[in-house]
Amino acid sequence: MSGGLVTVGESLALVYGSRIGGFDAVADAGVSFGGAESNVAIAAARLGAHATWIGRVGDDAFGRRITRAIRGEGVAVHATVDPDAPTALMVKDRPSIGRTRVVYYRAGNAGSRIAPEDIPSGVVEGAEIFHFTGIALALSPQSAATVLAAARAARAAGAIVSFDLNHRSKLWSTEAAGDAFREVLAFADIVFAGDDEAALAVGPGTPRELAERIAAAGAREVVIKLGADGAFALADGVAHEQPPYRVEVADTVGAGDAFVGAYLAERLAGADLATRLDTAAAAGACACRGDGDWEMMPTRRDIAELIAGGDPVSR
Repeated sequence: MSGGLVTVGESLALVYGSRIGGFDAVADAGVSFGGAESNVAIAAARLGAHATWIGRVGDDAFGRRITRAIRGEGVAVHATVDPDAPTALMVKDRPSIGRTRVVYYRAGNAGSRIAPEDIPSGVVEGAEIFHFTGIALALSPQSAATVLAAARAARAAGAIVSFDLNHRSKLWSTEAAGDAFREVLAFADIVFAGDDEAALAVGPGTPRELAERIAAAGAREVVIKLGADGAFALADGVAHEQPPYRVEVADTVGAGDAFVGAYLAERLAGADLATRLDTAAAAGACACRGDGDWEMMPTRRDIAELIAGGDPVSR
């Protein structure tokens, strides 16, 4: 049995510049990892949710580092070790102040080779919430088939299916992304999307219009993430606008995953829509206050301190 939140997707190693300057001129670097689904699992676990991550890594130092670190965050890990493909890699440097450059080396690597036999029997079927993203759909046809089958199995077993469009333009065309997104919108229960991502699936519009179209496709809960402008949600016909929290931004990477993980953690805890969104907005803001894909995911104490000391933007 798994229970709680179950995620399936790629985690990849990260090599990042530790000071300003591109890697063509600067050699100082650090090592970490990232990945939308594992980030969401870590964010939820830090807020007290039972979370599980399923993935595939290479038989290498990066793969071992990733699985050890995710387990260290209290997330249950089911990671297949691929003997024939390395762990995927992203390289991030900062050529100048205010500019970040990210390059991915992921095609054909372990995460994209996830297969149905990598999904442990009964784990997705035992989930309360099953979560995946558009990245898993874009990595490879095999990855897409695997996560879609897992999502449908989870839903058939009574789980809530959560989907974050999480579009990556370097992985596929906008046309392919839109088609794949629409396939998932027909059966997902909870959908997260930026307004630009949602437009790929249902056409341009206001946040409310986007949410209404996604809901009409089948989703019970739709959350349109608006970054510095907060979020708009539509759940069972009830609309809610969530203002953002003011923070000094160091790095926005991981903020969307923090938002989603916090929302799902509160969903598991039985919180109402307003509480889910407020916690999610605070978590996203907390994640912006430092560097890293997952390192700044907040605890409940972090969120309480932010809420107590940083009022949301008034409108």
